[in-house]
Amino acid sequence: MSALLRTKSIDRLLAEAERPEHQLRKTLGPWSLTALGIGAIIATGILILTGTAAAGEVLEVRSLVKAPLLDVLLHGRHALGVAGRPGAGPSIALSFFLVAIACALAGLCYAELASMIPIAGSAYTYTYATLGEIVAWIIGWDLVLEYAVSNMAVAVGFSAYIDSLLGGFGLRLPAAIRDPVFDDSLQRTGSWFNLPGFLIVMILTVILVRGIRESASTNNFMVSVKLVAIVIFIVAASRHIQVSNWKPFMPNGWQGVLTGGAIVFFTYIGFDSVSTAAEETRHPQKDVPFGIIASLIICTIVYCSVAVVLTGIQNWRELRNAAPIAHALEYIHLYGVERWVTIGALMGMLSSLLVFQLGQARVWFAMSRDGLLPAAFSRVHRKFRTPHVSTWLAGFFVAIPSGLFNIGTLSDLSNIGTLFAFILVSLGVLVLRRKQPERRRAFRAPWVPGLPIAAIACCLILMGSLPLETWLRFLVWLVIGLTIYFAYSRHHSEFGRDPRAQVAVAEGLAAPKL
Repeated sequence: MSALLRTKSIDRLLAEAERPEHQLRKTLGPWSLTALGIGAIIATGILILTGTAAAGEVLEVRSLVKAPLLDVLLHGRHALGVAGRPGAGPSIALSFFLVAIACALAGLCYAELASMIPIAGSAYTYTYATLGEIVAWIIGWDLVLEYAVSNMAVAVGFSAYIDSLLGGFGLRLPAAIRDPVFDDSLQRTGSWFNLPGFLIVMILTVILVRGIRESASTNNFMVSVKLVAIVIFIVAASRHIQVSNWKPFMPNGWQGVLTGGAIVFFTYIGFDSVSTAAEETRHPQKDVPFGIIASLIICTIVYCSVAVVLTGIQNWRELRNAAPIAHALEYIHLYGVERWVTIGALMGMLSSLLVFQLGQARVWFAMSRDGLLPAAFSRVHRKFRTPHVSTWLAGFFVAIPSGLFNIGTLSDLSNIGTLFAFILVSLGVLVLRRKQPERRRAFRAPWVPGLPIAAIACCLILMGSLPLETWLRFLVWLVIGLTIYFAYSRHHSEFGRDPRAQVAVAEGLAAPKL
């Protein structure tokens, strides 16, 4: 057990990041990081998942595995009465607000660790330095799922919005190349492949390989267009609000509010993406915490505003589709506004895809540098100074499933991974405050230990609000990851290759002789 829980010193992590063969280009500043956070956060939650979280999921055949875990634990087989996932209704705005509070708690923990350990890898790297190798592997494997599946969901929604935009000009994509091959129940839809979803991921992969400066500039432009489009939607659509659409405000009670929050939770992980870019930031100790906190504040205001307007212009039961804002604007006959908002939505999803793909490749890069994944994943391009192998692999890993699966299946699976990562990061703050209280912290999370404990409690409640089916799939993913760890990663990590250096590396006294 002690071998599995061996930690890697922070000093060692910082030294490895400076090796020439692994060094990334440092070009990002505080506002570029904030734009990265906004680019990732304001996308799927507003543009895609607001509809399904508000409307819920109604099943023709009642199934216990579709009921929220908390409901199953409290009511047993009586949870079948839910007959699917309860929708939040108009209270989805409250769901966004409550989730923002939970994310703010976790975000402050992220900011402290990011200021201490400004290394690519985010929660994976923080966990390796605090909780041990096997826990780091679990969270790294979990982050691969989190980033990949969330981007698959965005790519599916991108395809739906492209079709909506073309429809405004009297054009439609053939269903055979527009829709996923499988629906939420994994039944075949008759489609061949979701081609737009596949192509957009691969195009962004090329941009990411070219360089972080080019990627950040592209993201800044897309974020600007997206914010303008959202303001246009709020101003134009607010004139058509019908107060009756907000009644009842909580049609499924607090269970609906919590389940809606759990569904949209992963959309807030843009601030996690900010921390993955720490190694490419000029002054990470102060700029990364700024980017995390600023992006959370801005996005919370935008999320709640859009949710209030959206549920006010159309009944929440009619929002169950992959392009809820576009369909709602069609419903109130604002076709001109719809075109502008759809363009903004497309820019929003592009920026989200870009940032999440960047984050996923950096996690693979960090795990490979530690020996937990094959060495090829940590290769850096000679000219562009980007982890090109990890970036290409992450591109195909996301693009192919995007053509196969539906949005409901993908979003649920990503949320549980996000929540689990937040729990471990919050634990990491508690551990380092106890083990290394003297280490300099450019940013200190307030109210410790109360704040991290509150973050953990909020995340556990939201995890319990996810369907039992999602928990089962998550456990299968973890079993696969642990199998890979014990078969390969445990023996190829720096500790596994030279067990004698274990104590020295853990204390930061010496580098292992590889």
